[in-house]
Amino acid sequence: MDVVETQGAATARAIPKNRVVVIGAGQAGLSTAYHLKRLGLSERDFLVLDQSPQAGGAWQFRWPSLTLSTVNRIHDLPGLSFAETVGAGAESVGAAVAVPRYFAEYERRFALPVVRPVQVKLVCERGGRFRLETDRGEFAADSIVNATGTWETPFIPDYPGHERFGGRQLHTRDYKSAEAFRGQRVVIVGAGISAIQLLDEISRVTSTLWVTRRPLEFRDGPFSEEDGRAAVKAVEDRVRQGLPPTSVVSVTGLRMTPTIAAMRDRGVLERRPMFSEITETGIRWPDGTESAADVILWCTGFRSSLDHLAPLMLRGDGGGIVMGGRLATEVATNPRVHLVGYGPSASTIGANRAGAAAARELLKTLGILDD
Repeated sequence: MDVVETQGAATARAIPKNRVVVIGAGQAGLSTAYHLKRLGLSERDFLVLDQSPQAGGAWQFRWPSLTLSTVNRIHDLPGLSFAETVGAGAESVGAAVAVPRYFAEYERRFALPVVRPVQVKLVCERGGRFRLETDRGEFAADSIVNATGTWETPFIPDYPGHERFGGRQLHTRDYKSAEAFRGQRVVIVGAGISAIQLLDEISRVTSTLWVTRRPLEFRDGPFSEEDGRAAVKAVEDRVRQGLPPTSVVSVTGLRMTPTIAAMRDRGVLERRPMFSEITETGIRWPDGTESAADVILWCTGFRSSLDHLAPLMLRGDGGGIVMGGRLATEVATNPRVHLVGYGPSASTIGANRAGAAAARELLKTLGILDD
């Protein structure tokens, strides 16, 4: 690792300089780091900065009841099997335990240069280099791979009356257990996988209302590879046009699993359209009627955590970023910046493929790798 000397008022200080800095050590960041090393970069050439206290990305913060039997499939990182690390018969193990264990072993096995905890506050460009301002000093890099995911940016829509609600308003990331809601009237808002899982758990201990902005499509049978490719392609087309990404689930719908079928049979999946207003004691429907509520649980998803990149002025007028490259990881206006885990790569399998493509394209841009 080289250093850049900067002259302050009294003394000069050394800023670590790298060819590449990867921000984030979740699935996308680790995949990128693996491929950077495989393509010839040494630990002196690149770093992975991760703000979490330990390996595991956002998985370490998931609710305890999310086990390997209920979570969506966790795809292997390149070069190491998840099953090999976790072991047989681990279906009852919490995802917040199993996935961090896997990621930690992955970092160790391939000697990936992860530094934590480091919070990247701002990234700016000066003199052809990127400067990263962090809570542990400054870093310099020729290029950036951003893999910060979405966990730090929960989205709650600004509904009329939200500020006067006398109960609690929570987001998916605040959820710990259904028992915390026993005896309370809970409104669950959202049409994604997390909303369905939490609705299932909470409805077993108390009364619930399930509210979504749009009707939900449940599909019988597993999704085919063609279905998956078509859904990813739809999201990819959006980001290549500079539009904000949508979730893959919003394109595919949800698969009718035995768990969801059981919810339907016990009357839990009685979806209501969105309310028009939040009151002091609950919610008001468009027809003027009201329903009392003690808790509004917003399972309304997340947005990409990109605020630290604001000085680079990557976003267009519509709020999105025009993406290029083979798998839409390259920022079109600045090819020395790649976003992995953004848009079509916001899934475990998508993050793996994106990490490989971003590493190769970035090293070509830097002149380290031939075409």
